[in-house]
Amino acid sequence: MSGKKKMVIVGGNPLSGEVHVSGGKNTSVAVIPATLLCDEPCTIENLPDIDDVRALVDILRSLGATVDYEPGVHMVVDPTTADGFQVGYRNAQRLRASYYLIGALLGRRRHAEVAFPGGCKIGTRPIDQHLKGFNALGAMTEERGGTIIADAEELLGNDVFFDMVTVGGTINVMLAACKAEGTTVLHNAAKEPHIVDLANFLNSMGANVRGAGTDLIRIKGKPYLHGSTYAVIPDQIETGTLMIAAAATHGDVNITGCIPTHMEALSAKLLEMGVRVTDSDDSIRVRMSGSHRAVNIKTQVYPGFPTDLQQPMSALLTTAHGTSIIQETIFESRFKHMDELIRMGAQIRVMDRTAIVEGVPSLYGAPVTATDLRAGAALLVAGLMAKGETEIYEAEYIDRGYEHIESKLRSLGANIRRELVEA
Repeated sequence: MSGKKKMVIVGGNPLSGEVHVSGGKNTSVAVIPATLLCDEPCTIENLPDIDDVRALVDILRSLGATVDYEPGVHMVVDPTTADGFQVGYRNAQRLRASYYLIGALLGRRRHAEVAFPGGCKIGTRPIDQHLKGFNALGAMTEERGGTIIADAEELLGNDVFFDMVTVGGTINVMLAACKAEGTTVLHNAAKEPHIVDLANFLNSMGANVRGAGTDLIRIKGKPYLHGSTYAVIPDQIETGTLMIAAAATHGDVNITGCIPTHMEALSAKLLEMGVRVTDSDDSIRVRMSGSHRAVNIKTQVYPGFPTDLQQPMSALLTTAHGTSIIQETIFESRFKHMDELIRMGAQIRVMDRTAIVEGVPSLYGAPVTATDLRAGAALLVAGLMAKGETEIYEAEYIDRGYEHIESKLRSLGANIRRELVEA
């Protein structure tokens, strides 16, 4: 037997009950590198227990920081001992967000050497806008042997004009600018909730970041940032995945500890499909008893429909009555999961960045393979919907972004387990 495990799901059980959302992955992978900008210890709470967080713990320690991490409790980072500036290939390949170490190290050390990041293969994900921003602050950047080298004698605030909306670029330049001299203004900035949360964390350390959540962010650099205790926001994409899973299984699930306003684009589409969605201050209830209606989806930057929910949503649409059209405008290779859904009986045609989904009466269990994190989530939803048994191989992709997802689903009545893959 090998050490790898597959996820095995016997579908057909309506999900029912209450489930609590974990802390946000996308916030966590930005906040943890940001602790390097601090001049005192920081405490981060509500971090999800996922592979990407554990990878960042290893990276911070490799840079010399002292990290006390208790999953489910807190992470205490003392960056005062961090004198390193190199993130090697093996560590950088463990997650896409390793590139945030460039901005954090530029701010801290004025020098960074970070190998090209890893993460999910969902299309071209250039970092040219990140480098453009660093250059505007006075840094010299180059690629050498698969490593990005950034160096600055001094960082000076400046206007940064992004050619396109870039979540990663907005975060990375924001990190560097917090320790730059003077004021930096980010034009055409991304507006995602985790950018607002990162700004709130930076401000809790004494930084001066204004305008996060709009397309114009102003950052006044500070030479010294003090320690802080901060809890990250709930995970928007886990919330959405659980909402979709409840609808897909014709269940009745109350999702607690979430932020309903972050879910408005998804809630609107579920309501259009005939799903009952009601929310309170920090919970969303999703109920479905009849058949689903087909809808059209077009991914957009926030506050539009999230690309990270396109894949789980496409699984739900496979059994909706009618024809659904999905347009993916963010990443060009985010339809790899469609072939796996077709193995389960879905009728889908893909043309470039558009998928046409003809609803079928039901899906059937089959052996399938996750090709990336959110593709894994799509197959998870499909397995819960399907008749019979579904085996999801490469299930470790799912662990990159969902904390203990099978135990949460089991608490709602799902028949799901992990088994070792035979060698």
